[in-house]
Amino acid sequence: MSDVIKINDIDSSDCQRFDKWPFSQDFCVTCGLCSSTCPVSGIDNFDPRKLVRMISLGLEEQLVESRWPWICTMCAKCEKVCPMGIDIASLIRGVRSLRDRDKVPGILHKGLTAAMKTGNNLGLPQDDFVFIIEDVAEEIAEEPGFEGFTAPIDKKGANLLTTIHNKLVNTHTEDLKYWWRIFHAAQEDWTVPSDNWEGTNWGLFTGDDEAMKIMTGRIVENMEKLEIKTLLWPE
Repeated sequence: MSDVIKINDIDSSDCQRFDKWPFSQDFCVTCGLCSSTCPVSGIDNFDPRKLVRMISLGLEEQLVESRWPWICTMCAKCEKVCPMGIDIASLIRGVRSLRDRDKVPGILHKGLTAAMKTGNNLGLPQDDFVFIIEDVAEEIAEEPGFEGFTAPIDKKGANLLTTIHNKLVNTHTEDLKYWWRIFHAAQEDWTVPSDNWEGTNWGLFTGDDEAMKIMTGRIVENMEKLEIKTLLWPE
């Protein structure tokens, strides 16, 4: 891992730097189970074991500047097999939170900035969003057995509110139809909000707790405003 840490970096390590993090990183026995299950292990020499050990050693500068924390998909497979119960995905979030926001990898930083400003990671205006939703609904209504189908928007008192992944109104609109056909067949009383509809919380993925809370809070506000108790959060 010479591309991530130099041999003499160990001389300036601070083993107490992350002692207060509640993720049990110091219990690591370097068994390798995390590395064997990691879907991106080996990319740029990424190895979850080594990252956990760097955290244990308090090598903050090297961790924050490294690409490794951003290679991780946060799938948490590593946590499932870890015999010591180390919360590796949360460790990753912790390291990501230490990076200057302007240095967060492009699409994540730009998407979160757009979401904070507009309510969705695409920065899609409300009128455009409503047009896309209604257009997809019209396509379903043309299918046999779905005559008269509509996608309810901002329906007050519906049984279920569903958020939408940004790509579903960008490059994967066909994927919306699977959910909606199921709702129709099940005679579900559902709706989507016209504002703050984003289901992808990049505050979570970038380690930005405040942004994560804001985006989650917007969904809660939609549920309260529309008087809905059940949430489907496909993300």
